[in-house]
Amino acid sequence: SSAPSPQPSALPPSNAPQSSEASSSTSAAEHTDSESIPKPHRKPLLRLEIRDLSSPGTRAFLRFLHASDTVAEAVDTVLKLLYTKLPSHCIPPTRSVTLVLRSMGGVAYTTGKDLDDDHKEIHFSTDYINAVPESRQKEEMRGVIVHEMVHCWQHNALGSAPGGLIEGIADWVRLKANLGPPHWKRHADGNWDSGYERTGFFLEWLEKEHGSDIVRKVNESLRGCKYEETAFWHKCCGRSIASLWEEYKASLE
Repeated sequence: SSAPSPQPSALPPSNAPQSSEASSSTSAAEHTDSESIPKPHRKPLLRLEIRDLSSPGTRAFLRFLHASDTVAEAVDTVLKLLYTKLPSHCIPPTRSVTLVLRSMGGVAYTTGKDLDDDHKEIHFSTDYINAVPESRQKEEMRGVIVHEMVHCWQHNALGSAPGGLIEGIADWVRLKANLGPPHWKRHADGNWDSGYERTGFFLEWLEKEHGSDIVRKVNESLRGCKYEETAFWHKCCGRSIASLWEEYKASLE
C-alpha cells in the first residue's frame, strides 16, 4: 500500500481581537513612525542564514534578539540617519540583505554578491558573539548589525572614498543609535580618517559644530563621483579637512 500523505500541522489558536480603540491607536502610531523613515525605491528582502544552530554564539543571538525585528530596525535606523529629507533616488538600490551567522575570525564584514552587488551579505562571527560578556551581548550584537547595515546602504564615491571615512560613517550611525560600546573614547591621536570610533566621534563633533545634516551631506557627496579630498571638503564644509581635524583635536585638549 502507498505511504500516507503528510498531514499539515494544526494552526495555533488566534489571539483575541483587540478593541477598536486599541487597534486604531496602534495603527496610528505605526503609521506616524513609518512616515518618518525614508523609503527606498524597492523594499529590500531581508534574510537570515545560520550555519551552526548549536554554537554558543548562535544560541545567544537567538536568545536575546528577534532576528526579523533587529534586521528591519537596523535598516530603518540607517535610512533615517543617512537619507532623511533626501529623495528616494539618492538611496542605493539594495535589493536584499542576508545576515549570515557563522564561525570565523574577526567580528563581522559586509560584502556584495559576485553576480549582483545590490544583494548584500553581512557575515557575523558567532565566535565573537560568544566572547562578549553576557551582560553586553544584546547591545553589542545590535551595534555590530547597525554598523554593518550602514555598509549595505552608504555611498563610497565609486570605491574611491577613504576606507576610514566609510568605517567612520558606520560608527557615527552606531553612535547616533545609542549603540556605542562603553570602551569607545574620543581620541586626538591618529588622523581624521583613522576610521571606526575615531572618525565616528569626529563626525559627531562636525555635526554639532557645522550643521546637523553634515554627515548626510558627506554621504550624498560620495554618490556617483570620484573622491577628491580638497574639493570634497570645501564643498561639504567650506574648509579643508586638515583645519577641521585640528579644530577637533583642540576641542579635546
